[in-house]
Amino acid sequence: MGLVYADIELINGGDMEMARRNIIGEDEIKKMNVNMLVDTGSIYMCINENIKEQLQLPIIEKRKGQLADGSIVEYNVVGPIEVRFKNRRCHVDAMVLPGENEPLLGAIPLEDMDVLIHPQRQELIVNPDHPYFAQMKLK
Repeated sequence: MGLVYADIELINGGDMEMARRNIIGEDEIKKMNVNMLVDTGSIYMCINENIKEQLQLPIIEKRKGQLADGSIVEYNVVGPIEVRFKNRRCHVDAMVLPGENEPLLGAIPLEDMDVLIHPQRQELIVNPDHPYFAQMKLK
């Protein structure tokens, strides 16, 4: 199977909360559409510095991550971010990769939104067993 990309909407979760409290207007919520690599080998969602700056996401902590080559690197973690795909959404934090590195949609948001990769079409789809709402396994 080849690489799978999906158009994902990312929204500053702090802005969403301030809009709910009528501190800022709906039009002031920072959001953007990003074409992300759907990476089932990555647990976390990863964005790059450009996305972090455009969404003006605060740094929450630093966390170490192991790369595919086995090396361990420390990254900033930002959030909260609301992630939207079709009729699904979730809230996550994200590791910030340096520079213009490719953003990754990892296993945590994939599971949370109940989406999966269609192997023949090589695209991200809503789980056909639950087309109208996300369903989670609780055990």
